[in-house]
Amino acid sequence: MKPKFISALILIFLSMGICAQELIPDSTSQAELAKIQFMEGKWKGSGWTLGRDGLKHEFEQTENVRMKLDATIMLIEGLGISKGVVSHNALAVISFNKEKGHYNFQSWLSNGRGGVFKGEVKDNTFYWYPNEYIRYIIYINDNGQWYEKGEMNRGGNWTQFFEMTLDKEK
Repeated sequence: MKPKFISALILIFLSMGICAQELIPDSTSQAELAKIQFMEGKWKGSGWTLGRDGLKHEFEQTENVRMKLDATIMLIEGLGISKGVVSHNALAVISFNKEKGHYNFQSWLSNGRGGVFKGEVKDNTFYWYPNEYIRYIIYINDNGQWYEKGEMNRGGNWTQFFEMTLDKEK
């Protein structure tokens, strides 16, 4: 055999070994994502949000939540309909940021807006913060439903502006 061919074979086998090592799932991310696995599934229900007019606006909502990449990230697809019109169309990925010790909640909206936001788990409840004045809180209520509320901090007082309750589809 020619030396170049042998060198190429060695390089291929070495790279295959490196690739195989990289396929071992991140156990830290798996453990952290297991804490929010309660959100996994297909959900459907309704909710309301306060509009700029100060009135509650109701909507119907679905959330399709799946663990991906060996349970190291969570994929969320949300769709809201209000009066027959799409009012919310979003995609989010939740991952664990080991360097910062918190979750990254990265989301995109169909209107082009999006970002990466901090998330954390406290008492079987997932919190994520679009900014320092707004938080969303997600947990499973006593009826086994996805309950989520959004709150805004105004002068040290948290005021609710959003709520939805979803049933898990069988």
